[in-house]
Amino acid sequence: MSATAVPIRPLRKGSVLKLWLALAVLALIAAAVAWIGTASSQFRTTPSGLQYQVLTEGTGPSPTAADVALIDYTGKLADGSIFDSTRGKQPVPMPVQGSIPGFAEGLQLMNKGATFRFRIPPELAYGEQGAGGVIPPNATLEFEVTLHEFMPMAALQGMMGPPPGAGEPSDDQPAGERN
Repeated sequence: MSATAVPIRPLRKGSVLKLWLALAVLALIAAAVAWIGTASSQFRTTPSGLQYQVLTEGTGPSPTAADVALIDYTGKLADGSIFDSTRGKQPVPMPVQGSIPGFAEGLQLMNKGATFRFRIPPELAYGEQGAGGVIPPNATLEFEVTLHEFMPMAALQGMMGPPPGAGEPSDDQPAGERN
């Protein structure tokens, strides 16, 4: 059996240029798709310096400073060591305004069901003093937080009833005014 050589037809004028242009357009499209795909993994920065990353979108309204949030969280130092976590336990109630400034600011950005990652600089965390020997001075903290629920502090206090001793006469009241 013998093979017959078939000559290659010459390329038309401009075909090589069209090929290179098509490859360039494909490369640009691939870069755009890759950039869009990583946009959600980027940290956003607030004017105060708090950095946050949305891991899971939530729905509905956001808590205010006057609310108590029911959350799960894991707190880490810059070296990745965990200093506190509620994961695998029951979610904890936390007054939004009762936490460090960066954490309180971050909670108010979230919606129910959301999971965020906060990167809190020292000036929005524990600053130069650190905390309890666990968090060193000038530490940047990273938290992964899931917001399960929130409610106004006043509503929570109403459910719990009056504080102990409320409504009882005090020793400061004259005897004739006691109930």
